Amino acid sequence: PKSTLFPYTTLFRSVLEELFLSAKGPVVIDADALNILSARKDLYEFIPANSILTPHPKEFERLFGGSSNDFERLELALEKARALKVFIVLKGHYSFIAMPEGRGFFNPTGNAGMATPGSGDVLTGILTGLLAQGYGAVQTALAGVYLHGLAGDIAAEEWSQEAMMAGDICNAMPAAIKKIFYRQ
Repeated sequence: PKSTLFPYTTLFRSVLEELFLSAKGPVVIDADALNILSARKDLYEFIPANSILTPHPKEFERLFGGSSNDFERLELALEKARALKVFIVLKGHYSFIAMPEGRGFFNPTGNAGMATPGSGDVLTGILTGLLAQGYGAVQTALAGVYLHGLAGDIAAEEWSQEAMMAGDICNAMPAAIKKIFYRQ
């Protein structure tokens, strides 16, 4: 079926497929890549093992189908993470990380002020940066989501949840890193 995502959908589908086939390790999958996957479920089998998908609840529903309640959604995330051998970061107030071996974790950091345009892009950048630095997928998923939330908490203290923007999360990253790695 013809997609209405954007005019270059066929080109981007081909690029995504090529990325999956040529990747030498896990990749972070967010935004339009998730939209393409939801339209091309046949690409699921090519997702590199230990990749990290970062859908919000509506993207998750498009990818894997609806759920009657939050508990069923979490069970489905665990099931799909196992089946696809990926990490699924189901973004929300307390993001849930579903792991390929069947375990799941709620992230204790973060706040409602992070529900702002661009916040997910900041998370994607953090996760991609950690993978690029050589961290394993488990460490990347858990530490990346935690760091993102912690930076959001620090930003909320500085600017308030109501006024914070995605750039504030970026600006708070050095303080979050210091707090974790240097106990400051």
